[in-house]
Amino acid sequence: MYIQENTMAKLTNIIKQLSEKDYQAIYDSLIVSNADKSAFLLKALRDRNLADGKVMLELDVNTNAYYTLRSRLNQKIEEYLLQQMESPRTDLLKKVANINEVLFTKKKTISIATIKKLEKELLDYDLSNELTMVYKALKKLHVHTPEHYEYSQLYNKHVAYMLAIDRAEDILSDYFKKFGIYSMTGDEVERLGLTLLKNEIENVARLYESHRLFVYQSCINIFHRLFVEGDEGLTDDEEPIEDILIKVNKIFATYEKDTIYYHFRLLFEFLRLEYYNYYKVYRKAEKYYQDVNEAIGDLLTNYSWYTYPSQFLHTKIERCIRAGEQAYMHVENEMLFADFEADEDDMPKYIEYITYRAISCHYADNYEEASRWLNNLLNNVNLKKYPYAQLEIKSILALEYAIMKEYDLFNQLISSIQRQIRLMGKDHCEHVINFVKILKTAVNDTKRNKQHKIRAIFNKMKDHDRKHFSPTKYILFDEKLMAMIC
Repeated sequence: MYIQENTMAKLTNIIKQLSEKDYQAIYDSLIVSNADKSAFLLKALRDRNLADGKVMLELDVNTNAYYTLRSRLNQKIEEYLLQQMESPRTDLLKKVANINEVLFTKKKTISIATIKKLEKELLDYDLSNELTMVYKALKKLHVHTPEHYEYSQLYNKHVAYMLAIDRAEDILSDYFKKFGIYSMTGDEVERLGLTLLKNEIENVARLYESHRLFVYQSCINIFHRLFVEGDEGLTDDEEPIEDILIKVNKIFATYEKDTIYYHFRLLFEFLRLEYYNYYKVYRKAEKYYQDVNEAIGDLLTNYSWYTYPSQFLHTKIERCIRAGEQAYMHVENEMLFADFEADEDDMPKYIEYITYRAISCHYADNYEEASRWLNNLLNNVNLKKYPYAQLEIKSILALEYAIMKEYDLFNQLISSIQRQIRLMGKDHCEHVINFVKILKTAVNDTKRNKQHKIRAIFNKMKDHDRKHFSPTKYILFDEKLMAMIC
């Protein structure tokens, strides 16, 4: 499969570019930890030109185990490289923790020189929390001199700046938590709340000339313009998204040892992908798709404070349908989500993930497994807060029952869906009403020209604008599906 070949080539390229020192350190750490197969793979990719089949044969592993091994080796290399990058910063933090030791054991002149040097290094890293400790110490050391006022002002400034950074991070977390709710409901009140949070982080960012606040603001700004406002909210005075992305990349290059920015590179690859995908520049989107796809487990697990990573699952389904590669999603999932644990407390993300897995099964012709994912979701999670999402999930499950000819279960579920539609109001559920019409038409033995009628309803359903979670739009009523359900 070309996706696996692409990621394999990327890993090989990284390994070949490692310095001899780094390569040997990684190899030795694998040997010490008894990861002999990973060590063999590392050596094979660096020193030998073996085909994948030959490596699998020598390792005595099957294809799935081989790609899992490759994924874990890639993770080990990234962890090592990150550790090397973090070490100067770790030394800095140790020095900050040692400030009181300096104050109590060194002469004043030496203390000032030591802490002033530390101040310069902390400014390079933009570590506002630690700078407050430095200025607090410098205030003490200059309590009898005119410089005391200067350091008091710097201390107050960095305390205020630190609080601004904390507030920006809180806004980020609140925004994407609220976006998850909005994605499930399409509620206009939630949409207004998102706009207010966007405005608030812009106000916070205006308080300081800060690259970090600009990056945090950009996380919301780009996402909001793509998935909340769309082109309708664009004004002439707004900076183009492309320009924002270029500025953020320059910041990352300038502060390349900053650990937050190191991890944010993946986040902004995701935003670039979504930007190009939104404007249908698919050739450019493809440049970022593979890297984001390979890291989807990490993105879903660790980035929900800074973005809404589940949006990638939508992008992936759309991209695979567009490329005719729907069946590959299920094949990839075993590797991509090998270590992923879905968080039920983050309900929108959990719903998105389970539904994605079910759709992956559907397109791999594993209809029983698809129904199992959806049934477990409906039975184990209370979806009363998200009735539209519940309706969508039930509709997809009804389709799986129709395919499997489980007509008793199908009829029970259709009755449940129709009762729920009556309670919610037909005006808000038009696409689900059409979806149910298709299913009922397909299983009705007395209907004539069923495929023609289904196509007419399907075309009508495609034109319906859905502003909330709606996986039914990813179901293609093509010749294959109609042959199974009719």
